[in-house]
Amino acid sequence: MRFHDEDPDVDALYGDLSAAELQPLWRQAGLLPRSPRTIAPHVWPWKTVRPLAERAGELVGIERGGDRRVLALSHPDLGGKPFATPTLWAGIQYLNAHESAPPHRHSPAALRFVMEGSGVWTLVNGDPVLMEPGDLVLTPSYNWHGHDNPGDRPMVWFDGLDLPMIQSLDAVFFEEGPDELEPYAASRQSRSEASYATAGLVPSGAISSPDTRTHGLASPLLAYRWSATAAALERSLDAAGSDYALMRYTDPATGADVMPTLRAEILRVRGAGRVPAHRKVGSSVVLAHHGSGTSLIGDVEVSWTPGDIFVVPSWTAVSHRAEEDSDLFVLSDSPVIEKVGLGRQELV
Repeated sequence: MRFHDEDPDVDALYGDLSAAELQPLWRQAGLLPRSPRTIAPHVWPWKTVRPLAERAGELVGIERGGDRRVLALSHPDLGGKPFATPTLWAGIQYLNAHESAPPHRHSPAALRFVMEGSGVWTLVNGDPVLMEPGDLVLTPSYNWHGHDNPGDRPMVWFDGLDLPMIQSLDAVFFEEGPDELEPYAASRQSRSEASYATAGLVPSGAISSPDTRTHGLASPLLAYRWSATAAALERSLDAAGSDYALMRYTDPATGADVMPTLRAEILRVRGAGRVPAHRKVGSSVVLAHHGSGTSLIGDVEVSWTPGDIFVVPSWTAVSHRAEEDSDLFVLSDSPVIEKVGLGRQELV
């Protein structure tokens, strides 16, 4: 039987369906698109973000209720939500000299990539982790974490979370800790690094007896030092004889991603080198750490220098070209995409 919208009986049916909180599938145009309906590429220039972060540091304190001084990257295509992509939260955190952020924990997983400053400590479940430029620091789901800056200079870092993804699953939990950080003994090497930082060697029983803090899902190594990362990139470039190397941060005990929901990678492109165009399912947030260059994202060209942050939408072709030796930190939702069997990528 065919229905015509101009038929009064059909109009009455639609009215009754609406009253019953039902929607007819045959009127849901675009519900199943031929490919992902992506957000547009977007860039947050460091020359704009950095002064605003510093102003926030001068004008806004850290106290219970906010806990953190963070500028969330809000993509203009997401209706005012404080999200960089539909699945990824990204922000810039600014911690003044001689300032502490009190501990809290939450179900969304978080990671930090240090942009500038030195000598800040993040306490992750009581383990003091030193933060230095280029370091990747983890605070897995439900881990207590607070920040302390005993030095004389502010620190700025990139925050990446799976908050939009966890929110869409209706699984967000948040819990405040004490109003002040617990006393800690400062050491340049955290306990996690003492146990896990040597490649190929892990504590006996670590794999069969996973850390109950994270249920064995996230990496037990909380800090990935820039010196080791840079050395690994150079070894990879030399071995491959290529203009670029893409390396993934992994759990040293299992080889899996550092988080079950977040993938962290670092891309090094030698001067005048180029990364061929490719696309994949899932979105990425890219932070320029060193160097300068351009990225072609779909038909949008983005120029970048240190501190610039840009988005690569799902199933959108991207290529990178460096003007000098350059490093890009890449955060993506790939672990989830792949675990549920939706992974897809190709050169274009």
